[in-house]
Amino acid sequence: MLQAYDERNRDLIVNVGGKLTHRDRAVVSPFDSAVQGGDAVWEGLRLYAGRIFRLDEHLARLRDSARALAFEQIPAAAEITEQIRRTIAANGMRDGVHIRLTLTRGVKITSGMDPRLNQAGPTLIVLAEYKDPVYDLSGITHLFWVTGGRLATPTTVSCPEGITRAAVLELAASAGRACETGDYTLPQLYTSDEAFVTGTMGGLVPVVAVDGRAIGDGKPGPVTKQLTALFADLTATTGTPVT
Repeated sequence: MLQAYDERNRDLIVNVGGKLTHRDRAVVSPFDSAVQGGDAVWEGLRLYAGRIFRLDEHLARLRDSARALAFEQIPAAAEITEQIRRTIAANGMRDGVHIRLTLTRGVKITSGMDPRLNQAGPTLIVLAEYKDPVYDLSGITHLFWVTGGRLATPTTVSCPEGITRAAVLELAASAGRACETGDYTLPQLYTSDEAFVTGTMGGLVPVVAVDGRAIGDGKPGPVTKQLTALFADLTATTGTPVT
């Protein structure tokens, strides 16, 4: 699903390296690692009623990604959180907001791919937009389905551990609905009774057809509805306050 432009984002204030600037005047150095070679990591967050859902987990994953790429300097979680708060406050935001964090290796002293040219520390970019939950081509990363009342999801061997996926697994367990994790085939998905996908960009979204084949009766099923309601309650009542 192609994401749509929201008129409320026309005069966004964005945060680049701690500097709050109108979106039309925001600048990233041509010597920044993100420009030089796509040398950066990112996370997506969602703001619900003034709280960011699973903020600690998202920031831990962001910082772990930077460690995996051997960034020399990585901002502390508290420092990143403060920059998020400043950005949210500058835009007067509270709900219905998607926040994209980008952390680059930083500005190089001269152009080139060698990370030893980075001597200025990382660049943190905080982009907060009014954006309804949707999926784009990069947003659908985790899949669940139900067959005969049994919930199942593939392992994460071929995709990152999902924070929303983990939340749904916790919700299913608390509701007395165990989830099997394993290696599955497409025919098992095709013949399932219901299915849904999860991700920060869209939350929990039903899947009613795959490869032109209807899943179940082509409508969200009872397990999907149950977990969707539980997830909505979770995001409405938990999270880190930032407003």
